[in-house]
Amino acid sequence: MNVPAARVDGFGPVVGSSSSRLQRALSGARRLDRCALILSAVVGFPDRLTCRSVLHLLAQSADIVQLRIPHLDMVRDGLAVRQAARTALQAGFRMPDVFAAARELGRGTRAAVLISSHWQPVHDYGAARFAQHAADVGVDAVLIRDLPLDHAGPWRAIARTTGLGTIPLLAPTTTPDRLARIVGHATGLIYAPATTGLTGNAEPVGPHLPDLTSQVRALTSLSVAAATGLSTPDQVRTAAAWVDAVVVGSAIMRRIQAEPQTPLAAAAAAARDFAAALYPKAP
Repeated sequence: MNVPAARVDGFGPVVGSSSSRLQRALSGARRLDRCALILSAVVGFPDRLTCRSVLHLLAQSADIVQLRIPHLDMVRDGLAVRQAARTALQAGFRMPDVFAAARELGRGTRAAVLISSHWQPVHDYGAARFAQHAADVGVDAVLIRDLPLDHAGPWRAIARTTGLGTIPLLAPTTTPDRLARIVGHATGLIYAPATTGLTGNAEPVGPHLPDLTSQVRALTSLSVAAATGLSTPDQVRTAAAWVDAVVVGSAIMRRIQAEPQTPLAAAAAAARDFAAALYPKAP
């Protein structure tokens, strides 16, 4: 499928390979003997302008920034993310806001950029159009959270054409045969759930994580990120023993919601707390 290059909000294509930026972020953390930190935020929260500043602050502490696309039916997410999504939509979120944010991060920071979305917003925007616009502004890879493997073929083909990585989100109970199929189609990164609950839950890191990560590593050389349920620095520190990267999002949203008068200070402090949890302690 050939998709014509497009401009987003007056921006042209980003020069250089975005996928290599993702790999540089992961390998850079590995050289420092630590997990890579992926910090995630709902685009447009708490409002469209403040969000851009929040993202730049997160990029100062993160190796990778994940842009969450707000959607009304975020059933797999916890309360903090759902509330942030509603706030963003009420504040006037539009899909070009995602691409503008990605473009600004690519220009002003060293962080790699991912997008996480449900399928409906991508479908409504036009999957081919979405992929091309994302690639043009330097997005490295995309996670479609609710797109089943058996229905993801057309999306994978579109992403492959534009050079976007496709990130699967595994389930703790994925069977070995299905795991092999999912991993075989992944590019860039693989997400494994750190807990069995919704995003942002307070459960301990699940006992399934070491075994699931081991199974994935037997099938691929792609990096594994622990996602879903990492809400405290202690949880992050625990999960980091088994994976290449950790994803934190709900805790950032919750911190901003708790300190609405100072969202930038709240985001920056939360980001620093999680970054500090990943650096090896001095002897």
